[in-house]
Amino acid sequence: MTTETSTSFASMFSLSATGFLAWMKTGGAWLLCLVCSLGVLLSPALWNGYALTFFDTCGYIEAVQRMQLVPGRSLFYGLFLWSTSLGWASFWGPVLVQSLCTLWLIHLMLRCHDFAAGPLATSSFCIGLACLTGSAWYTGQLMPDILVPLMVLSLWLLGFRRHRLGRIEQAGLAALALLGLLSHMSCMALGLGLITVLLAAWMLSLNKRWPLPVSVLPPVAVVVLSLILMPMLHLALTGKAGYTPGGPAFLFGRLVQDGLAQRWLAEHCPAPGVKLCALQDRLPTTADEFLWNGGSPFREIGGWTGAADAELQYLTRASITAYPGMLAWTSLRSTAQQMVQVATGDGLVAMHLDTRGLIGKLLADTAKPFNDSRQQQDELTQPVFDALNKVHVPVAYLSILGLLVIVGWGTRTAQRDLAGLALFVLLALLGNAFICGVLSNPHDRYQSRLVWLASLVVGMALLRWRQRSSMRLTGGR
Repeated sequence: MTTETSTSFASMFSLSATGFLAWMKTGGAWLLCLVCSLGVLLSPALWNGYALTFFDTCGYIEAVQRMQLVPGRSLFYGLFLWSTSLGWASFWGPVLVQSLCTLWLIHLMLRCHDFAAGPLATSSFCIGLACLTGSAWYTGQLMPDILVPLMVLSLWLLGFRRHRLGRIEQAGLAALALLGLLSHMSCMALGLGLITVLLAAWMLSLNKRWPLPVSVLPPVAVVVLSLILMPMLHLALTGKAGYTPGGPAFLFGRLVQDGLAQRWLAEHCPAPGVKLCALQDRLPTTADEFLWNGGSPFREIGGWTGAADAELQYLTRASITAYPGMLAWTSLRSTAQQMVQVATGDGLVAMHLDTRGLIGKLLADTAKPFNDSRQQQDELTQPVFDALNKVHVPVAYLSILGLLVIVGWGTRTAQRDLAGLALFVLLALLGNAFICGVLSNPHDRYQSRLVWLASLVVGMALLRWRQRSSMRLTGGR
């Protein structure tokens, strides 16, 4: 081998080594970030041995199988499950997509607020949130709950950080927000509330009273589009226009829980056309018992078939008109209760026999891993969540209080982006507490699915505070 040839091989080896090291610093680091972040976001599902299920999971699947509207169960989330599981081939697909979307949103939040958003920073936030909050119990669950916080972050980025986003990123955020809005009526209601907040910020910015740039059109267009698309797509897919059914039953169930329904029936029965008058002595005291108990009078007047909707709508209007003061007090109480109910694991411990039977039929050839999972073997017990909530609940409460601190600190120190974000998330939490607590009834699941956003904002604020402290110590260098 000549000296020239040896030199050529050495040069090629040197270039290859340099390229490999460069890849390790970029692609390799992001690959490691992806593996670590997805690992922690999917850790509950991996520990379980399968994607986590809930009572409602069965309803979303059945909506697609029958291609019809199911009360309280979005056809669109069912279609998301069907498509991401590749036609029910594997339910690891949906939770993987949910985890990837969460990872992407965390990365965008860091980058669009001028934080280091590389592999180390992104994976560090994912790991911290998965360990300290209940976020990973929603990314790994076959439920649309994780789409609620992702919708909130998407609307924030589209509305207040659009100038930091590329066109493909904007399109992706719009699509993700739209999926969330279509996946649950409570998410759509929250979206409507948040664009009201955005419009208020835009009006304040016209008078220089809101310090952040506001892009009104994209988030408003997404929410309005969801309102138009849902009934149109329902008509095209099922032959029946309208929104996800079940609203009258859920609203009346809340009045049952607060005692307004019982009071009206006691004071006004017998009443023409009101079947519940004859059944009022059997009316339960909670919304869950009224809606889901097999012996509930709700079943006898038509149940979820829709036959009871007209009567329930009449009774709801009559009760609200008759007792506005009682309604106001119970609404305030329910909102406050929902705001502080943030424990992880609500509803995951109970047996989900309907879902077990349905998934067993769908995946007849591969049902064994599902049936062998810890959840289906009764190994996912309340003590597991009691231990987790010794961390998750205090972190949630401190994070909510932290939002108030950040609003004041950010305003005083000109960290207006974080102050605005903290206020936006706080209003989202309050709006969610009102929607779920008042229009349904308080459950830990409704608030814990969203409260990890407060922890994300607090983490970002702590990082900004540390950066500012370091700059002061080094004289601003």
